[in-house]
Amino acid sequence: MRKAALLYNPESGGSKQKQRELQSALEILRAGRVEAKLFASDSREQATELVRQAMSAGCDTVFACGGDGTINNIAQVLAKTPVALGILPIGTANALAHDLGLPLKIPAAAKAALNAEPYRFALGQITCPDLSGVRKTRYFVVAAGVGVDAHMCYKLLTSAKQRLGMGAYYAKAWEMWFTYPMTRFRVEYMTPDAGSPKSAAVTELMAVRIRDFGGVVRELAPGASLDRNDIRLILCHTDRRLSYLAYVTGALLRQKWTIPGIELAYSTRAVCDYAEPPARKIYVEADGELIGSLPAEISIVPDALTLLAPRRAA
Repeated sequence: MRKAALLYNPESGGSKQKQRELQSALEILRAGRVEAKLFASDSREQATELVRQAMSAGCDTVFACGGDGTINNIAQVLAKTPVALGILPIGTANALAHDLGLPLKIPAAAKAALNAEPYRFALGQITCPDLSGVRKTRYFVVAAGVGVDAHMCYKLLTSAKQRLGMGAYYAKAWEMWFTYPMTRFRVEYMTPDAGSPKSAAVTELMAVRIRDFGGVVRELAPGASLDRNDIRLILCHTDRRLSYLAYVTGALLRQKWTIPGIELAYSTRAVCDYAEPPARKIYVEADGELIGSLPAEISIVPDALTLLAPRRAA
């Protein structure tokens, strides 16, 4: 790492103290002989332009100073380029930072970056109509979802985390989960052991890329890994809320329970569409950000992104 841009979103999760610590991170990188500069961006469009400017200026690394949403925005530009993505976690969940084993204190994360290795990983990719109806494609790093969790993203925008506080935010999400109508949609997906696509009617689909989400949930989709060139699907065939609750409880307790109506599968492609003419939209999210609605196609793009991470076991 010779030259780095640090992109910071003032609206991202985390305390003002963490945000002030970015200046310390800048000084640590400069002391490590990295030409580093901090940039603030308050919109997805501005962040995109700043990343492009950093690449044009010869930066070999761009740091996402924020949460998984900030990482997602920057990854859209860095995908399929040699420029590395570094992470200084100041978001709310910091799922990718947990999975990579990064320090969650900003000065420590900056020091770790000086000794990190560049690794090339696959990215998830999802194509669907955006909220204005224009079909668009976005990458995802952590996970994408269709159904219940995306509906929560629709009703509870990211800004609500700062406005309500995380406790009230989760309480509101819990209330919404109990009132969501559990509308079924159709998914067709390929698995490594199948010669032809499988088809199912589900109420929720998650496409997961990481093993460790951190926090209390940790391993939501056992078998998922950034080191693999596929996606771990969680297919919820059931509309029973108790089954959802049992699955999440198993993750909380680190138990790999078999829950009737909930299936895990490896896949490289899944296509989701309405099972019947929709009475309401079914929404799609990527890395916790609402991106659109059905129909959607989820796939994997191998060798797509360079991430700075601590040395990984062979």
